[in-house]
Amino acid sequence: MGNPKAFLEIHRQEAGYRPIHDRIHDFGEVEQTLCTRDRKLQASRCMDCGVPFCHWACPLGNKAPEWNDALYKGEWERAYRLLNSTNPFPEFTGRICPALCEKACVLNRFNHEPTTNREDECAITEAAFREGYIQPRTDIVRNGKSVAVIGAGPAGLAAANALNLKGYKVTVFEKNEAAGGLLRYGIPNFKLNKAVIDRRLRLLEAEGIEFVYGCAVSIDNGKLTIDNCPASNNSQFSIINSQFDAIVIASGTPTARDLKAPGRELKGVHFALELLSQQNRVLAGMEFSKEERITAKGKDVLVIGGGDTGSDCIGTAHRQGCKSVTQIEIMPKPVEGPEDPQNPWPNWPRTLKTTSSHEEGCTRRWNINTLEFIGENGHVTGVRVQPIDWKPNPEGGRPIMVEAGEPEIIKAELVLLAMGFLKPEHPQYPDNVFVCGDSANGASLVVRAMASGIDTAGKVDKYLKK
Repeated sequence: MGNPKAFLEIHRQEAGYRPIHDRIHDFGEVEQTLCTRDRKLQASRCMDCGVPFCHWACPLGNKAPEWNDALYKGEWERAYRLLNSTNPFPEFTGRICPALCEKACVLNRFNHEPTTNREDECAITEAAFREGYIQPRTDIVRNGKSVAVIGAGPAGLAAANALNLKGYKVTVFEKNEAAGGLLRYGIPNFKLNKAVIDRRLRLLEAEGIEFVYGCAVSIDNGKLTIDNCPASNNSQFSIINSQFDAIVIASGTPTARDLKAPGRELKGVHFALELLSQQNRVLAGMEFSKEERITAKGKDVLVIGGGDTGSDCIGTAHRQGCKSVTQIEIMPKPVEGPEDPQNPWPNWPRTLKTTSSHEEGCTRRWNINTLEFIGENGHVTGVRVQPIDWKPNPEGGRPIMVEAGEPEIIKAELVLLAMGFLKPEHPQYPDNVFVCGDSANGASLVVRAMASGIDTAGKVDKYLKK
């Protein structure tokens, strides 16, 4: 710890966001950066605690005290080496991670001004790319064995990277036209510029990982089959019986949770990812017909679901030129304030979260149940909802929903369902097939998916070494 008094003398300073009037007119990243001097001062606030709860809270086990100290001292390359020793893609987590480590920071308990670990992480990685500290590894010794990874999201990429560095020949099969999974098709560009993903992919390819796109994987009686895959001479082949010694399934949670209310079939009612993925593809240069295009331009928009995906829909709707945005959530409003009595420090506090998208303008409501989609001429015009409350269940388990007000209609020409994703069910696979990330654990954080990918790579390596 370079400055043992820094946490007493220097307050937490975040880089903040671009002005609202500026950022809602483009899809550029909203987050700004601090100058080098201020960034080093922020890193100096890390106390190098005897018990680093930040390390405990991070799914990757990031060594924040070590690389914060190196950053404070201006040792940028050492800072990156320490960071990269546990985190394969810190340029991703440095932008989109909710920073579990910061909520577990001792300074968060002390004065609610934790060290700016996430921003420090991003700054370290960008400096490493800028200064050329990050170069393709040329010292990888191949062991003669090969592994197929199904899915190029954060879990699949992390597993592929770890296995590749262990010497395996890794081939990643992806159903979409490019790698990244939800990083590319779910998270808006204003949070994660896709050039950041492409930069890392070029590095992974230079290190020997092969990516094959446009492959649809199906499962029948535990047998994995890839359809229409350009890597095969046949239009369909089984990868269980192919040249791979092991297979890693990292296909995520492709099925969104639906809302089976009357009128669901009306035009203008979409899953959140339909809007988000299409908008990201448009920004990448893909064209859609007028009938295919999902847009909020000039419309009253209703987002059903109060999580991060719903927030991303709000920001996207603003940039598309919506008339208004309302977000409703069936669960109660989280507690306001830095502390959550139900989840005391160092656990993650379930407190009210206000994102950059919320700041851009949004009516937010909680304890609202959706009853019916209403439309004219086959297109949605509004949603009938009702205020509700939750009562304790005398038999235990999930609380009981009860009516708490009269039904009302929320006007909306575009309705986006952002209620999460269903955990996939997997059959019994052969011993050389491993499942990781959201596909194994259900929808969660990118950082947890990466951690699962790394852990699964270790299991594959242990299995193939037997």
